[in-house]
Amino acid sequence: VQLVESGGGLVQPGGSLRLSCAASGFTFVNWYMGWVRQTPEKGFEWVSDINSAGHKTYYLNSVEGRFTITRDNAKNFLYLQMDNLKPEDTALYYCVKKQAGGACGSWGQGTQVTVSS
Repeated sequence: VQLVESGGGLVQPGGSLRLSCAASGFTFVNWYMGWVRQTPEKGFEWVSDINSAGHKTYYLNSVEGRFTITRDNAKNFLYLQMDNLKPEDTALYYCVKKQAGGACGSWGQGTQVTVSS
């Protein structure tokens, strides 16, 4: 399993970023996928999940309405569109392959998102 994130960076409050995750080494279309973020203060924090077909999505309350998770099963890509970013969204964002039962099975290397003026 290989998960490679991209798209992080420095953005001002209120700005937008789109994270991408290229997946390989497994049958992508068969698995729930998600995003988890990490900060020194909070540790790991689940952000969002999407089911295998892409029809069901789930969000952390604080990002609901601002973040959108999608996937392209033809290209084996997972995305996280982040709008109206806030300083508290600053974190290292990981793409994760979910296991049956909901645990995070495989992780990418992470992409840093910094929201600051």
